[in-house]
Amino acid sequence: MSQLEDKKDIILIGSGVMSATLGTIIKQLNPGWNIKVFEKLDSSGQESSDAWNNAGTGHSALCELNYTPEQADGSLDISKAVKINEQFQVSKQFWAYLVEQGMLETPEKFIRQVPHLSFVEGKKNVEFLNKRIDSLTDNPLFEGMEFADDYDTLKEWIPLMMEGRKPGQDIAATKIDTGTDVNFGALSRKLFSLLEEQNVEMKYNHSVEDLKQLDNNKWQVTVKNHDTGKTEYHMSDFVFIGAGGNSLPLLQKTGIEESRNIGGFPVSGMFLACTDETVINKHNAKVYGKAKVGAPPMSVPHLDTRYIDGKKSLLFGPFAGFSPKFLKTGSYMDLVNSVKPYNVLTMLSAGAKELGLTKYLIQQVLLSDEERMNDLREFIPDAKSEDWELIVAGQRVQVIKDTDDKGKGTLQFGTEVITSSDGSIAALLGASPGASVAVEVMLDILQRCFPAEYDHWEDKIKEMVPSYGIKLSENPEMFEEIHESTSKSLKLSTDEDSVLLS
Repeated sequence: MSQLEDKKDIILIGSGVMSATLGTIIKQLNPGWNIKVFEKLDSSGQESSDAWNNAGTGHSALCELNYTPEQADGSLDISKAVKINEQFQVSKQFWAYLVEQGMLETPEKFIRQVPHLSFVEGKKNVEFLNKRIDSLTDNPLFEGMEFADDYDTLKEWIPLMMEGRKPGQDIAATKIDTGTDVNFGALSRKLFSLLEEQNVEMKYNHSVEDLKQLDNNKWQVTVKNHDTGKTEYHMSDFVFIGAGGNSLPLLQKTGIEESRNIGGFPVSGMFLACTDETVINKHNAKVYGKAKVGAPPMSVPHLDTRYIDGKKSLLFGPFAGFSPKFLKTGSYMDLVNSVKPYNVLTMLSAGAKELGLTKYLIQQVLLSDEERMNDLREFIPDAKSEDWELIVAGQRVQVIKDTDDKGKGTLQFGTEVITSSDGSIAALLGASPGASVAVEVMLDILQRCFPAEYDHWEDKIKEMVPSYGIKLSENPEMFEEIHESTSKSLKLSTDEDSVLLS
């Protein structure tokens, strides 16, 4: 079948990194398909993908302790850590391919190498960390990870965090230099610029109001043009809903069976941002701690070196808050409007099961400025209040759904993909690890929704992602070769002076 005969109309809703990734992959696989992107704001990457609205961590389980949970017998389950790392390698290979083809320039403006560290306090947690590195370092994906519990080494690794600490404390850290800081907002804008060069129509200030599947299986997408005030109707063979927190309400409008018995719970995030350049320059790492007992995975504290708006930044958090909005620019009625007759029992069941989360959110909302600073001082003992300011980050909508193993109203903390049975529409819900694994998630959507075409695409996919279909964790020589080539293409280096800031 020729590309002309196979011509399809594709609509992408939302202009974050997910839609940008899907659109870019489609144009590589089938340039003849017509793509339109609808975004209700006036530019791309302003919500969840914006650099100030997420941690910017290239999530690869190098430092995130919640990806290696301890089992009842004391052993650690590293399967999730390995899976997420594998998925991030896919993203890096695709970005490197775009750079090598001359389609993405100056990769240092959206990705750079920043060491990833895990940091713990207390004898039991030090034992856990020691056990974690023993469990991971036999895997090639985690090769190069170091452990330290001595004062001098830790002072070398994290000098800012060691100020005010005395030798002899029960503290430890692991460190791996190949971690990354990713500006997903900058990446989104680069990808959309590339797509516009390939005749993709970017429709900013256009909000999708309704979606209706017609008798011919095409979708009629009702769009409000905020520039003209007029309502427009667009036809599409396939729709992707990648609208961040607003994906759930839009999915509900489709009426597909797969949208039932799914709810969402919004959680807002806040960070402390350092305002003193002297303090900022004393730290160069992403340091993740361990969530407190009873706290949800999203509460894992971290002290992050970031590169945003052309300069080095230092953030600590996240602190949770509550807003019924599903987006920072959303409506206070978002949560209420998302409750439907078909998901009300799911939502009520979650409320009954997640009393711990409710308690945690209430505690977070009631935190004083000094209490937030005290949390920061667990990382930086000498932190001064005048050097830090509170900033509001993005909204995250945690997915609530019925599951076979955990029953009705189970709160999910990962990335959820919903596709219709006929493959004509797909939606992305949830949060972490989110953007870091965008390429693999989008390839999964294409395989689900275009099974006939996918077989013909595999050669091209392997060109874009050389390890496609292969577990790098089981092929150390291939991983070493790919890691070296992607690092070179993406200009990853720990030399701060080599970075060209955006």
